[in-house]
Amino acid sequence: MTTATTTAPAAPAPVTSPPAASWAAVAALARFETRRLLTRVPVLVALAVYVAWTVWRTRVSFDGFPELQDADRATQGGPLLVGLAVLLSANQAVLRSRRHDTDRHLSVLVVPRWGRTVAHLLSVGAAALLVAVCVGGQFTWEALKPGAVGHGSPAELLVGPLSVLLLGGFGVLLARLVTAPFAAPLLIAVLLFLATFLTGFTGDGWARWLMPSVGTYSSVTLPSDLIGRPAAWHALYLGGFALTLMAAAVLLSGGARLRAAQATVAAAVALTLVGVAGQSRDVPEDITEARVRASVTPEQLHTCVERDATTYCAFPEWVPRTDDWARAVDDVRALAGGDAQDRPLAVRQRVEARYGLDTDTILAPLTRPGEVTVGTTWGGNRVPEFTIAVAGVLVTGSEASMGELCDGRMVTVMWLALAARPDPVADLRRVRIDDSDTGSAIVVQQTEPLRMTSAHTELLRELLEMPREKAAAKVKAGWAELTAPKVTTDRVARVLGLEKPEGENECR
Repeated sequence: MTTATTTAPAAPAPVTSPPAASWAAVAALARFETRRLLTRVPVLVALAVYVAWTVWRTRVSFDGFPELQDADRATQGGPLLVGLAVLLSANQAVLRSRRHDTDRHLSVLVVPRWGRTVAHLLSVGAAALLVAVCVGGQFTWEALKPGAVGHGSPAELLVGPLSVLLLGGFGVLLARLVTAPFAAPLLIAVLLFLATFLTGFTGDGWARWLMPSVGTYSSVTLPSDLIGRPAAWHALYLGGFALTLMAAAVLLSGGARLRAAQATVAAAVALTLVGVAGQSRDVPEDITEARVRASVTPEQLHTCVERDATTYCAFPEWVPRTDDWARAVDDVRALAGGDAQDRPLAVRQRVEARYGLDTDTILAPLTRPGEVTVGTTWGGNRVPEFTIAVAGVLVTGSEASMGELCDGRMVTVMWLALAARPDPVADLRRVRIDDSDTGSAIVVQQTEPLRMTSAHTELLRELLEMPREKAAAKVKAGWAELTAPKVTTDRVARVLGLEKPEGENECR
């Protein structure tokens, strides 16, 4: 009898995958999720709208004369739309396995649940990098414009991409907290509500800096060293907050035992708190003092350049713009008569910086003879507003005297300011508060506004309709009478060979 002996098969040796293999799988999954995320309809639509709006706006932004310390903040609004789309799409991507009931299949993969979360977060990071490229392109476009001056802030430029990273990380974390598909749309509605209705309640306090983007609501442009915004602290806060949300999502996905995740959460929370503390502080005392100097004694900070009979004094960042100011002054001088073509003038750049970026103020007229104010913005309406100031000083002698102007000299001032412009009547409408070219109106210029009566407007329109050379000859021939104090509007009409105006001639 033969006895058969069977030997039990040996147990297979345990196979351990090195960490590198898992991370390679995470990277592969991240590439897949990135491709899926960037081709989701909400993200594609948001990116298309963002890029189209950016291109359309940047073509004509700042009237071709950007101040880069303002242009950097102008990059922060558009990325928020992309961030909301990334929030929704990243949330749906994380919940995809639950919607399709494939969670049990994923549990046998080499990539653990926390690794899949990391892949989703990396896809959000890719979207943020794409927005960073768009932000860089927008700012570079502004910086390459011939009229660009000033200096941008890298921290301000980081706000847009970090906002996308923050919102996308919020979407991933929300998916690990709440599996309901309506949670992300509801969160977006809440965020829009907060942005719309609560911004006004925060005012100028520290709470407004808890929002991703903090705008300013004035037209004041300050030298870059007087901005005083805690941009670096805000970027640190956004980066720390985004990293906190992302690390928390990894912890909730089974990565609670990972020391790297634990350390990341601790470091991210610390960064966030440091950023909050830094951005909550008041404007530094040295900046406050510098703002006072720039407002009260700007000549101490000016760099002056002489061109013919005019001296141009500007803050250092604006010195390249003196060529544009000089062209405007020369156009006005060329139309003037008497000694106005060669009379010394001093164009002084001024700004009211004591109240920061959140308050619009009107500059008081200069009282010294021959001095003209120019602001920190240029292009568009600012050009005819400046030429009105130049013409007013040439006619009346000083800005203070020009502010009291209400006689027939107003016709001469406005013609000198507008006649050399490409479209004088269009510029007339631009500088009048009611955008009119008939009747009486308030005229905006560099300092206090002026007043035009219906009679002034009537004569000015007739003078602008003449050939420029003919009108200039009449103005130069009658310069002494046209610029005489208290000359009547009827007398101006007779000197210019025009009919007596029919409109009212009383300043109100």
